[in-house]
Amino acid sequence: MKPWYLYLVRCRDGTLYTGISSDVGRRLAEHRAGKGARYLRGRAPLVLARKVRIGPVGDALKIERKVKRMSPARKEKLIAGKIRLKDLIEKDVRRQTSDVSKKKIFKNRKAGPI
Repeated sequence: MKPWYLYLVRCRDGTLYTGISSDVGRRLAEHRAGKGARYLRGRAPLVLARKVRIGPVGDALKIERKVKRMSPARKEKLIAGKIRLKDLIEKDVRRQTSDVSKKKIFKNRKAGPI
């Protein structure tokens, strides 16, 4: 099975587009040909700013969602290598673990008058 990649493309106007693909070269060629993401049409030239190997498609989708929600300044830090995707994933895992613990606490609490 092919690994999936997260990629960031810089547009002519300086904006960044985030996507995932198992073949970034092919996907970038599609974007440059005007196929695929509507956001990129008319924003050429498109330059690949960063490409990061993720692994399974499920992980790639989760990370893509996180990165798309980041501010442009944080995306620039990601491109520059000042933010690591590993840190984003670990932060998410810690939060999910915390949420599970809270659910167990509330689940075990008996309902009744306070």
